[in-house]
This record gives sequence, C-alpha cells and structure tokens, in this order.
Amino acid sequence: MIDMEQDKEIIENQNLVDDSASDTVDEGVQALQRRLAELEAKHAEVSDAFLRAKAETENTRRRSEEEIAKARKFAVESFAESLLPVKDSLEAAIAVDNANAQQMLEGIHATLRQLGAALERNRVVEVNPAAGARFDPSQHQAISVVPASQEPNTVVTVLQKGYLIAERVLRPALVTVSAPQ
Repeated sequence: MIDMEQDKEIIENQNLVDDSASDTVDEGVQALQRRLAELEAKHAEVSDAFLRAKAETENTRRRSEEEIAKARKFAVESFAESLLPVKDSLEAAIAVDNANAQQMLEGIHATLRQLGAALERNRVVEVNPAAGARFDPSQHQAISVVPASQEPNTVVTVLQKGYLIAERVLRPALVTVSAPQ
C-alpha cells in the first residue's frame, strides 16, 4: 500500500508541477504577445515616419527642380533689362538727322557709360592689365611673345580687353607678353 500511496503522491506532485509549468508557459506567452504588440505599434510608428520623410524629401526635390528651371529661364532677364536703355540710346542717335560730329561723339560716350553701368550691375568686370603687369594665364591669353626691356612674362600691350562675370572668365584679355631674355 505504501507503494500505491507513494505512486499517488508522485502523481499529485507531477500534476502540481505540470500545472505550475503550464501557468509559467501561459505567462511567458502573454509576455511575448504583449512584446509583439508593442513592437508592432513601434513598427507602424516608424513606418509612418519613414513614409512622411520620404514624401517630404520628394516634395523638396520637386520644388528645387522647379526653382532651378525658373532660374535658368529668367536668369538673363535682369541682364537684358539693364541693356534696354543702351539700345534706346543707340536708336535715338540713329534717329537724329543733322547731328554734328561733336554731338555724335558725346552721345557715343554717354551710351558707352550706360553700357558700362549695365555690365557692372550684372557683375561683368573688365580685365585690362596695365603694361608691365604679370601675365596671368587664368585671365589673359598671350597672342605673341615679343622682346622687350620689361621683366620676362609680363604684359607688353593689350590687344583686346577681357571680361569676368562673377569672378569667372567670360573672355580672356588678348595680350602680347615680354620674352625671356
């Protein structure tokens, strides 16, 4: 009988262990389900933030492309607008029938000043190196090398002025350069 009682006690203990293990498993499953729900909520939040950031980036890119297209289209507008008074002055000079040489010369000088001011407003700067200035290949183009009493590789004469636009060479100055002795 003792064996039977021992067997019964073992079975009861085993049932208690099984119930305890079952409770522990249920608690573990519930904890995992809670964690899964938390992670799914976090995933939804991160996905939403990603989609919003992606849409904002796309909108910014599109707006930038539109602004660049407008800038290209209207970049010359300001420059053309500043040249219109020069054109008007030239047309007015042509319209004068009986102007003498002095009047024409004064009109030409006034028109040249207008043109200079228009170029200056649009950041077009003259490159006109003085004789004896150091030859700068980034702004000057040597047409010839001539023997001169000046220091070698210096400008002897300017054949044609050059121009910079916003510190970038639009046209280099054409110069003759002194030859090394």
